[in-house]
Amino acid sequence: MNRILFAVVVLISCVAVVDTARASAQLALDKGCFACHGEPPRKNAPTFDQLAKDFARYQGQAEQELKLADKLREGHIFGGIQAHENLSAENARALVHWIVQGAR
Repeated sequence: MNRILFAVVVLISCVAVVDTARASAQLALDKGCFACHGEPPRKNAPTFDQLAKDFARYQGQAEQELKLADKLREGHIFGGIQAHENLSAENARALVHWIVQGAR
């Protein structure tokens, strides 16, 4: 009985992870992120695959993800990226987490 319960919990957890990833991918689509970070990327923008490779080192580091999300939303001295600056803190965190987890 315990094995069945454990299997059900694992299955539910996997479904929740897939749903979260789908929601984050949909968020990236809704916010127009693929216009610059898709295939092919716009100008010098990295693709989501490139971003995922670069940020994979932050997996399991929730505090670092928060810092990255805050940095994403910051203005920059030479002019920021309006789409990044317009993200809510919650959306920025969701997108950064999705990227850190592989952007899949």
